[in-house]
Amino acid sequence: MENLNFYILTGGPGSGKSTVLKLLSDMGYLTVEETGRNIIQKQIKSLGDAVPWNNVSRYARLMFLHAITDFEELVHVQKTCFFDRGILDILGYCRLINIPIATSLKKAAHEYRYNPKVFLFPPWEEIYTNDTERKQDFKEAERTYHVLKNVYEEFGYQTVIVPHLTPINRAQWIIENPNK
Repeated sequence: MENLNFYILTGGPGSGKSTVLKLLSDMGYLTVEETGRNIIQKQIKSLGDAVPWNNVSRYARLMFLHAITDFEELVHVQKTCFFDRGILDILGYCRLINIPIATSLKKAAHEYRYNPKVFLFPPWEEIYTNDTERKQDFKEAERTYHVLKNVYEEFGYQTVIVPHLTPINRAQWIIENPNK
């Protein structure tokens, strides 16, 4: 199933995706927040182990299930919707940390299709910060960016690099981008 109204914002951690997604939401666009942070927060609160620094396989599985649910819940929506990461981000994450990629994840990556143009946020050291959910260093953020770029292109998506601008200008650029 394909939904051309579904646009992915992707890139390494700390590149400004979530900030821009919030601005797009404030502008009235339908948005879907990154599932990874929500999973980490819930796991910490419940003393669960499905976090990237403890049980990466379980964490990846939960991200996958949430991504499928997010897609399916909105599949009939006709409005433009921006996702902070998509199903292929999970596949990229598995590659990055060298864990087996489930057959169901590969199958879903082919079956659940977003708009072929993917907005890719490049690493930006000046805005990169760590917090309780983001423990990766900047080098890992750079590696993540390259893995995600390769994965999306491998699956037939066109990556559109989002320039380093202020958050509001990045949001506006995405809305006005002639390649969109």
